[in-house]
Amino acid sequence: MAFQCQRDCYMKEFVTSVISCCPTELKHEVNGKKETLKGFNVKLQDTILFPEGGGQPDDHGFIGDVPVLRVTRQGPDAIHFVTSSVEPEQEVQLRVDWDRRFDHMQQHSGQHLVTALADAMFGYKTTSWELGRQRSTIELDTSCVKPDQLQALEEAVNEKIRAHIPVNVQLLSIDDPAVEKVRSRGLPDDHAGPIRIIDIEGVDANMCCGTHVSNLSHLQSLFPRTGPEEHVEAVDKIQKSVKLLQKTNLSLLRDMAVLIAQEFKNSSNRSNFFSFHKKEGDNEFMNIIANEINTEKTLVFLTVGEEKGPGLFLLAGPRGAVADLGPRVLEMLQGKGAGKNGRFQGKAQSLSRREEVENFLQQHCKPHSSEEE
Repeated sequence: MAFQCQRDCYMKEFVTSVISCCPTELKHEVNGKKETLKGFNVKLQDTILFPEGGGQPDDHGFIGDVPVLRVTRQGPDAIHFVTSSVEPEQEVQLRVDWDRRFDHMQQHSGQHLVTALADAMFGYKTTSWELGRQRSTIELDTSCVKPDQLQALEEAVNEKIRAHIPVNVQLLSIDDPAVEKVRSRGLPDDHAGPIRIIDIEGVDANMCCGTHVSNLSHLQSLFPRTGPEEHVEAVDKIQKSVKLLQKTNLSLLRDMAVLIAQEFKNSSNRSNFFSFHKKEGDNEFMNIIANEINTEKTLVFLTVGEEKGPGLFLLAGPRGAVADLGPRVLEMLQGKGAGKNGRFQGKAQSLSRREEVENFLQQHCKPHSSEEE
C-alpha cells in the first residue's frame, strides 16, 4: 500500500487508529554511543511518518504526545518505535517533525534532478547516493567529473529549479505498461501494493518510495558554494580516514607475513627453498617472513611489487650461500642492494626475471648426487 505520507508529502498532522502495540527493544545511537532502549512497536492503520527506505531516512514525530524515535517498513506495514505504550483500537493524532521531513524532501528531489541531468548531459549513471545530516552525496559511474562539466550541471539544475517545474506522484499497478518506461533500480522482494512513480515533468520519471517536493522551486537552489572552513574539515576527515586505513593495512600485512611463514613451516613436504611474491608489501613484510623461518637451513627468496615492474627483494639463508648468490640475483634483477649476515636485499629495477631467478636458486638448492652412486 501507499502510506498517507506518500500520497500527501506536505501533510503535517493526521488522525488514524492503532492496530497493535508490542514490547520490543531498539539499538539506538546517542552521541556516538550505542544504547539499547526498551519500548514498543506500534502498527497503525495508516501513517504520515515515512518509514526508512529508498535511501531516505525515516521521519520522526509524535503519536499523540508520545515521541516516535524510529519508523521502519515490514512488508505493507509501517512500524513505529516508541518508549511508552499506546492503546490498540483507539484513534490517535500523528504529528511529523516537519523540519526534518522537509529537509529530506528537498534533498531527495534534488538527487532525482541531479541524477537525471547527469545522465542526460554526460551519460553518467548514478551508482549510489546518501542522504546525510549536513549534505547529500551522489556517486556517479565516472572516475572524474571535470570542472566545466560540474559547472554546466550546476547551471542546468538551477535553471530547472527557476523554471518552477512540477513534481507529480503517480500510483500505477505493477502490470501497467507505463511502469516499463520509467527509470528504476528494481523493487524490494517484500514490495506490496501499487508502483509509485515520481515524475519531474519533462525531466525524469523514476520509481521511488520516498517523499518529495511538489515543485522544483521548493528546492531553492542546489550546489551551494561552501566556505573554506568546510573544505578544511572535509580534508581533515579524509586524512584521518586514510591514516586509519594505512595503519590497518600494515597490521594485516604483518599478520599475513606470520601466517605465510607458519604455513611453510607446517608443510609436511617442505624443501630447503622457499619463494614468495606479493604485489602489496614492504621490507618489513619480507623480513617478518624471513625471521619466522629458520634461514640457517632454508634459502628464502621474497619479492614485493608489480610482477613486470620495479619492486623490492630479499634473499635470506645460510651465510655462505647468500654471499655467493646475492650478487648474481642483484644482477639478474637489475637492482641495487647489499648484504651481510645471511641476508641480501635491495631494490629491483624490474621483477620481470623473477621466475628466472627462482629457477636459478632452486637449482642451487637441489641435493647433489654422490660420485659413488
